[in-house]
Amino acid sequence: MRPNSLFAGLAIRLACLLAAVLACLPATAGDLARADIERRFQRPLHVGEKLREVPAWPLTSELKPDAGPVGYVFESIDLAPIPGFEGTPMNLLVAIDSDGKFLDVEVLRQHEPVFLGGLGPLPLQEFVKQYQGKSLKQEITVSSAYGNTRSGAGGNRVVLDGVTKATASVRIVNQSVLAAALAVARARLGFAAPGDGAPAAVVKALPFERMDLATLLQRGYVQRIAFRNADIEKLFAGTEGAGTDERATSHPDETYVEVFVAYLNAPNIGRNLLGDANWEKFRTYMLDDRPAFWVATRGRYALVDDNFVPGTPPPRLALAQSELPVELRDANRDYARLTGFGELSAALILTAQAHAGLDPGRPMDFQFTVSRARGFIMPVVTQKQVSLRYVPPTGLFDFPPKPLPEWLQAWQGRLPDLIVIGLALALLGGVLLRPRAVSIRPQVLFRFRLGFLAFTLLFIGWYAQGQLSIVQITGAIKSLAAGAGLKSFLYDPVSLLLIAFTLVSLAVWGRGAFCGWLCPFGALQEFVALAARALRIPQWRMPDRLARLLARSRYALLAVLVGSAAFAPAAAEKLVEVEPFKTAITVGFQRELPFLLWALGLLLAGAFVYKFFCRFVCPLGAALTLGGRLRRWNWLPRIEACGQPCQRCRIACRYDAIAPDGAIDYDECHQCLDCVGIYHDTQRCGPQLLAAKGKVVRIHPLPAPRR
Repeated sequence: MRPNSLFAGLAIRLACLLAAVLACLPATAGDLARADIERRFQRPLHVGEKLREVPAWPLTSELKPDAGPVGYVFESIDLAPIPGFEGTPMNLLVAIDSDGKFLDVEVLRQHEPVFLGGLGPLPLQEFVKQYQGKSLKQEITVSSAYGNTRSGAGGNRVVLDGVTKATASVRIVNQSVLAAALAVARARLGFAAPGDGAPAAVVKALPFERMDLATLLQRGYVQRIAFRNADIEKLFAGTEGAGTDERATSHPDETYVEVFVAYLNAPNIGRNLLGDANWEKFRTYMLDDRPAFWVATRGRYALVDDNFVPGTPPPRLALAQSELPVELRDANRDYARLTGFGELSAALILTAQAHAGLDPGRPMDFQFTVSRARGFIMPVVTQKQVSLRYVPPTGLFDFPPKPLPEWLQAWQGRLPDLIVIGLALALLGGVLLRPRAVSIRPQVLFRFRLGFLAFTLLFIGWYAQGQLSIVQITGAIKSLAAGAGLKSFLYDPVSLLLIAFTLVSLAVWGRGAFCGWLCPFGALQEFVALAARALRIPQWRMPDRLARLLARSRYALLAVLVGSAAFAPAAAEKLVEVEPFKTAITVGFQRELPFLLWALGLLLAGAFVYKFFCRFVCPLGAALTLGGRLRRWNWLPRIEACGQPCQRCRIACRYDAIAPDGAIDYDECHQCLDCVGIYHDTQRCGPQLLAAKGKVVRIHPLPAPRR
């Protein structure tokens, strides 16, 4: 086994071991204690003890001593530990008031490479300031520099300004803030649990049509259900409540209760039921568009009894939608008891909170509790429920389409870029599968390669921010070990497309498809090398033994980075700066001097030694080389005379990927296609040139290709 292969094997085994150890590490916890919160929220606000049912600190106010909590403060990592681009969840301090509005959002801890260096933390701090005053009742999304996501803004939608060069990171921030805040709002503010994500139906602005009670019932605008005494007695069969209602047993066909329900917010229902004058009163009362229902009962059973307190939830009634409870509260309106329904036992106008998540266009269940007691001193109480399933007529509503998930909005915003890059990848794949046409003429290959590398640097790298990085590998290990999956990758569609293509290409061509054609920093190095040759800067070709020794450093760096990600994440954030990608590509050399000097130094080294960083330093290249062992074909053509005696291709290969015996070292090959062009060109291939002149070339069997 070659030393290089032995070292690579040890490196990959170490990486797997460290990933397994990482899986056993404890999860990240919050950063702050109550004293830290009190320093941020001072009088007249007071910070209470951290709640047990949800990790949040309640805020009370001296100005509202009897109002209870006026807000809640919490850390996002305790409620929504969503992995960031680097694989580690960010931690944000979030404060919301009792109505679900954001009081403040503060960045406590983050590990995003673009904000640790490059852009620095200030753009992220400015981004989170935009949450102040926004409400959880609104649809909050993030704009993108690559797509006009503002075009659909309006109504209840809020679009926050994104951060250029950090689109994926700020989308993850938005998801962390909203997920954490909604968890607290559902636990403490009565917000509904998540449904299918579709916006609630909206009442149509239909022309008013005068209708009588019979028409309202016929069209389903008012819905009813009746239960006989026998129906109720059947409910209690086999329980302590059976047989306790003498009236029910003696008059089984008598009506026990008849229930009426109507959704009042629709004018063709509310105005017809309440009358014109009361409808105007109702509209004035319902300026916040709370869902409101008219609920009435007729018969022996009443919706409420004499102990009912107006303005409170009726104890005998519960509302649920999709099995989620929604609290209804009496609006205490004196016009609830309507004429035309006969003698009603009770009639109420009931409202739900505006943020309760109730969708008036979807079916809902009104459940009525019936109680029976056996005994007098310590009675045994048995309760049963009867229900009316209220199905609102769909013709009264407009149904907004379900909004796309945040990650899919990211893909939608980048669709033009994805199409362009997808076409470029298809072109590259076609050329690499059938390279003869483009490579046989040196000038054609030179122009094609120069043009594609310019596209890679300018479009994929500097514009589309598609530079793949070792950070994506270490981040994936962290996310998987934490059980968080790889969902964060969905927020960076350009990188994900390139990752998918690269993974496929490893099985076909090895590492070279990415390293030779799709790495923006690699393209930049190639342009530096071209400039160096044009300026007649002397080129140093390292001795074979020294080159192989230096190439092993890539695997050592890869092992160190994976190990530090497992055991010293803070150190890993600094060690990944061995890659100059963020400095040169992500932020376009707008960084602090030490990072700038390192990136420029590596480019300068590449001016003397061809692609110095790619061949001797790059840890991502080492990982792709290991992945390239999946390659199933030796796709570069060879003949027996290659290397024995012909050395034409080996001398032309600037990557030193061809051995003196003519075998291809695919670990070092960048698929530049120079040797392919020579092989097919009778004017440049030595054996073919001699054969054309009628000369015999002594050949020997070609050894097996080196891996």
